[in-house]
Amino acid sequence: MANFVRVAAVGEVPPGTGKCVEAGGKQIAIFNVGGTFHAMDNTCLHRGGPLGEGELDGTIVTCPWHGWQYDVTTGKVVASPSLGVDTYPVEVRGDEIFVDVG
Repeated sequence: MANFVRVAAVGEVPPGTGKCVEAGGKQIAIFNVGGTFHAMDNTCLHRGGPLGEGELDGTIVTCPWHGWQYDVTTGKVVASPSLGVDTYPVEVRGDEIFVDVG
């Protein structure tokens, strides 16, 4: 069952950036790729770094702690696509961003 939770205003996540948020008790990273928003777990699989604080280049975010890279559209690790973090559906309603945390 869908459980969409408001996580941010659109203006809080400019294009080409990410933001760390909490929704439904989960730490989630929101990314704005050219006006399209993506959401995934905020915790890097390597050492738990905050992915939402990483540098975004296109659809690839680099963990700020040790450089692991993830595709924000799939949550997959670029160097090893068999690994990845959970992703979440996103809806923009007016000027607000909502994430389905299930």
